[in-house]
Amino acid sequence: MEKINCKAAITDGNGNFTIEEIEVGIPAADEVLVKIKAAGLCHTDYDSLGWGRKMVLGHEGAGVVIKTGENVTHVKEGDSVILNWAIPCNHCFQCNNGNRHICENNSPVTGKNNGESGHAHAGGCTLSGQPISRSFNLGTLSEYTLVKGAAVIRNQSEKMPFTSAAIIGCGVMTGIGSVLNAAKIQAGTSVVVIGAGGVGLNVIQGARIAGAKEIIIIDIKEQRFEMAKQMGATHTILAQKDDIGLLNAAAEVIQVLNGRGADFAFECTAIPQLGAAPLAMVRNAGMAVQVSGIEQEINIDMNLFEWDKIYLNPLYGKCNPQTDFSRIINYYENGNLFLDELITQTYPLRELQQAFNDLLAGKNAKGVILF
Repeated sequence: MEKINCKAAITDGNGNFTIEEIEVGIPAADEVLVKIKAAGLCHTDYDSLGWGRKMVLGHEGAGVVIKTGENVTHVKEGDSVILNWAIPCNHCFQCNNGNRHICENNSPVTGKNNGESGHAHAGGCTLSGQPISRSFNLGTLSEYTLVKGAAVIRNQSEKMPFTSAAIIGCGVMTGIGSVLNAAKIQAGTSVVVIGAGGVGLNVIQGARIAGAKEIIIIDIKEQRFEMAKQMGATHTILAQKDDIGLLNAAAEVIQVLNGRGADFAFECTAIPQLGAAPLAMVRNAGMAVQVSGIEQEINIDMNLFEWDKIYLNPLYGKCNPQTDFSRIINYYENGNLFLDELITQTYPLRELQQAFNDLLAGKNAKGVILF
């Protein structure tokens, strides 16, 4: 088998991207060559345009195995697979302690070498003859990609379309996992979700699956409430842009819950000014969860922590890909998890700019590039 020439979205790292032809090589012993069928888009993909290095874009995707390296046994040629960006090494301190999503060696977020080491061998992925890295070691906005075997999970569903499978590997996993793995919410509890975007909608779904009694969604866009209710929201609160820290919205939450804050509140907007907002929503000894990955410096009034409140900042829903992806697929198969309904719009690769425009305008619950 020879190298494959294919189209891919390439960023220059300075805010721009082009569609160019790259070469994807033959799998090494621990690698898998995947033909991408669909790739989800989220704000991280847009943010990665400005990360200061040239690379293949995309970190959510699903496709078909074309070829495997000799040491890869869990998937085979022709298998439908979902890509996972939190690639475990399975032998570091964190992996051995069950935290495969924050692997010390391979993670592009927490890894020692920014996830680059060992993921771009000389024959892996090249542009004009020069090696090029891939976003989150995946580069799913490409017709083909070459990844570590640990980055692919077989999709055992016979009815799930590639568009729905593509979004599992980030937004869905982050939302569902933040509820079930990180917060571990119980049936009959009350939940607040701040932000009804792609991740927030999946937090709502996770809360519904867990059996939450009240699921209150807060957003500044009233048009998002219809889908939020479809996903499982029981109450809606329309926030105002001038509501600093959402303190007025928090007062409405307390009113809905008969004078006490929620058991759990999840921040899903990635807006730094709202980093402390979930603390204002929860009761004493309640739990606030910062889902969206705010990394900027923020100021928090410590009075919001009174009393006995817990604030979590989980990564990727504390994903254990081998078990969590299978669980998500089973929820879908059983009709408990809505994925097809989340796909608002699909685009060909050549319309990636329009897909980004719609993402930034908040038009889509989830936009997907379809190959």
